[in-house]
Amino acid sequence: MTDDERPPDRAPSSAPWKPLLALLRRQWVGLGLGIAVGLMWTLGKVAIPQLTRLAIDRAILGEESAWKWAIWIGCAGLVTGTFTALRRFIAFSQSRLVERRLREQLLDHILGLHIGFHDRAQTGQLMSRGSSDLNQIQAFVVMIPITVSNFFLITFVVIALFVMDPVLALFALLPLPFIYVNGRRFSTRVHPAVHEVQQEQAQLANVVEETVAGIRVVKGFGAEQVQADKLATEADDIKGASMKAARIRATHLPVNELLPSIGLIAVLGVGGYRVINGEMTIGDLVAFNFYVQLLVWPLRSIGMTVAFAQRGAAALERIDDVLSVTPEVVDPDQPVARPTDAGHVRFEGVTFGYDGGDTVLDGLSFDVPAGSSIAVVGATGSGKSTIARLLIRFYDPSAGSISLGGVDLRDMAVHDVRRSVGLVFEDTLLFHDTVAANIAFAHPDATFDEVRRAAELAGAAEFIDALPHGYDTILGERGFSLSGGQRQRIAIARAVVADPDVLILDDATSAVDPSKEHEIRGAMGTVMQDRTTIVIAHRAGTIAMADRVVLLDGGRVVADGTHDELLASDARYRQVLAASAAAAHAAGDDTGGASTDDDMDDMSGVPG
Repeated sequence: MTDDERPPDRAPSSAPWKPLLALLRRQWVGLGLGIAVGLMWTLGKVAIPQLTRLAIDRAILGEESAWKWAIWIGCAGLVTGTFTALRRFIAFSQSRLVERRLREQLLDHILGLHIGFHDRAQTGQLMSRGSSDLNQIQAFVVMIPITVSNFFLITFVVIALFVMDPVLALFALLPLPFIYVNGRRFSTRVHPAVHEVQQEQAQLANVVEETVAGIRVVKGFGAEQVQADKLATEADDIKGASMKAARIRATHLPVNELLPSIGLIAVLGVGGYRVINGEMTIGDLVAFNFYVQLLVWPLRSIGMTVAFAQRGAAALERIDDVLSVTPEVVDPDQPVARPTDAGHVRFEGVTFGYDGGDTVLDGLSFDVPAGSSIAVVGATGSGKSTIARLLIRFYDPSAGSISLGGVDLRDMAVHDVRRSVGLVFEDTLLFHDTVAANIAFAHPDATFDEVRRAAELAGAAEFIDALPHGYDTILGERGFSLSGGQRQRIAIARAVVADPDVLILDDATSAVDPSKEHEIRGAMGTVMQDRTTIVIAHRAGTIAMADRVVLLDGGRVVADGTHDELLASDARYRQVLAASAAAAHAAGDDTGGASTDDDMDDMSGVPG
């Protein structure tokens, strides 16, 4: 992944390990228990060679009973086996707990990031961080208690070897410095290779996500081979990066496999000579050999541990790319309580431009009394939808203020703002769930009667009842099993259940069949009654439902009045409606342009 492909707004961070270390500190009891269990496992491991030495020297070569030592060895083996199982269970339970908490932290942070971040971030990249990268961290964390116990074992074995025979211990441990040097070189070389693999995997995930999410566009343009070629390219990139990492492992890991065996050969040669000379007993040599063999697996596992650590480090860096992004829309230090008259909306001198670019709103001011409705009209790009995004606090204005009930939105908790303002988007997203669950999305504890009433108000009850399982019908991915108008009516019902003080309808009738639009208008009129409503629309019939209309041009209100007043007095207003009607007619308005007749009827008889 290039720098341009990284999640945007990343602040430089020198400590990607901080989130993991914070979680490990929270779990110090569990990790401490795992280390304690690992210590007991080590003691059992270390005891067996000594018991074997005594059994050989005192029972096999001496006069003591072999059964006694056999029982002691069996008990030590039982302790070792028991604590082996406990060690792995605790290690996996703690690593899965870290993974779960880090996943929750990551998702919570992503949900709290401003919409501008999501406008630019690649979904596949975020999915990769929340799945495969977290799996790499879990695989690293599971090694922590196991690796600590392995270090205990190495320490105790080294002490035992030097206590038994310092000279022979030097021969046995001669490979250790070479293992350390090889491990350091392996760590340095494998980290960038592993990081590249994970980046390429994220790119592949992004191609898959875009292909599945945009399957209708892909099939509609016959571009299946285009996406297949993209996938093949990313798969080849993963193969190349993986082979590079594999070559590094193939170079270094066999060295760690070989070096401990050299120590074992030295023990057999030198130790055998010392036994022949009477400087060691057979039991000592067997125990010494046993200890050296105990070192083989921990020393070999150093390479595996380093590999897991490097994968975990690369994953943590990628997750830190997201966690280090500072949200631009946040709660104030001391939020003001949600006002009781939150239905009163005021824009005062609001200026705003996306990402510091061209100004979209320039000193915009207007007032919407509680319980009234206003339609926002303007040419494409005039800032109509921007008003909705600012009011729901997806963004904050660069100048001026927006208030609910006299309280600036920036002085309120974000959650309270979005409880007060409901938004029905032009592009409706439904979830893979039942119809009832989609309607009750904001309030999953809503009763069926509340869901049914909302559907009736939104004009959706009739077609929902006709579905195979009514309100229990499972909607397909993104709700594409329904028509655009049906999806929009469910979205309106969803807003009704949320029961906001202010309702924003952002071109909410654009996807509605004109033959049904009058029904939707009637339902909207019921929903709008006694509720502050901001209607963003281009159809004259929908605009006329509002008490007032404001016309935007150049990021400011250039006309304000009722629909009929503006039709009669403002040429720019008539031009905007005429342009919208012509665009709908040219596009067929999804139904052959029937809505144009409705809109033109609303404009008939007005002097041009």
